[in-house]
Amino acid sequence: MPDRCTEAEWKIMEVLWDHAPRTMSEITKALEPTTGWTRHTVITLLKRMQEKGTVAVDESGQVKRYTPLMTQEEASTQQTKKFLSHVFSGKASLLINHLVDSGEITLKEMDELMDMMRRNGKK
Repeated sequence: MPDRCTEAEWKIMEVLWDHAPRTMSEITKALEPTTGWTRHTVITLLKRMQEKGTVAVDESGQVKRYTPLMTQEEASTQQTKKFLSHVFSGKASLLINHLVDSGEITLKEMDELMDMMRRNGKK
């Protein structure tokens, strides 16, 4: 599984997770309103992503079509583990403590988190 996605690559992955396969033109059209990227930027990113193994390209037709090689869930899990390891020494409790101390998590969200932990603990 690929090591990482940059923020720019993540934007392309989101377009592909929404609907794949897509052509470079379709990807550019989907991203242009929010990013302002030209086709040259998208081509460069897709080439890099191909090399990393995050997207596959089908060249059997008249136009290249791109498909993600990992699900959004797999990528999210990978990015979360990387972030947790890098910022909080791999300890989820430090992340939760930070969220509580900074006021980023509400009491309702804490209750939902506790319910999830109780349900998963029974498995």
